Amino acid sequence: MANVKLAVIYYSATGTNYQMAQWAAEGAKEAGAEVKVLRVQELAPQAAIDSNPGWKAHAEATKDVPVATLADLEWADAFIFSVPTRFGNIPGQVKQFIDTTGGLWFQGKLANKVVSAMASTSNPHGGHESTILALNNVFYHWGAILVPPGYTDPVTFGAGGNPYGTSVTQKQDGGMLEDVQAAVKHQAKRTVTVAGWVKQGLGQ
Repeated sequence: MANVKLAVIYYSATGTNYQMAQWAAEGAKEAGAEVKVLRVQELAPQAAIDSNPGWKAHAEATKDVPVATLADLEWADAFIFSVPTRFGNIPGQVKQFIDTTGGLWFQGKLANKVVSAMASTSNPHGGHESTILALNNVFYHWGAILVPPGYTDPVTFGAGGNPYGTSVTQKQDGGMLEDVQAAVKHQAKRTVTVAGWVKQGLGQ
């Protein structure tokens, strides 16, 4: 199996997607990948962050996590994005980062990258699937190769049964309603496995 370089890119205000990114990194490393965990740059004003104790605490706790850059996208063979939903769509911070990728796209440097996505919401019908589909629309334009978890392992059902990508519902106390760790790790391992096939097929 070819050595796969994976960038796990997340945006998280209070920690749910950060935790999912950590689990994804664990699964990918178990599959033999070289992994970077990267956060999307926060754009919200400090006053907004300070007004929410959970947001403020998480921002402080993760301030040393490297910020995702275009160089990271070029480095990686595969990506896993983990984001919360905002009205059934991706957060503005993630959209802003994606909007900087035009140069890489124009040069064809995002084509044939293997990519998968995860999401979180505050209620069971809050936009899990539409958020992942919104990310997928970007990946189609990149010419990337999408790898959803589908129903390739029973652990998917323990995390709510979302075939588009592992998704979680956050409880008011900050916990998660579903047991999702196994599903996230499976999705990461599947992404790395497919990326390895692609690298071998391309002779890289």
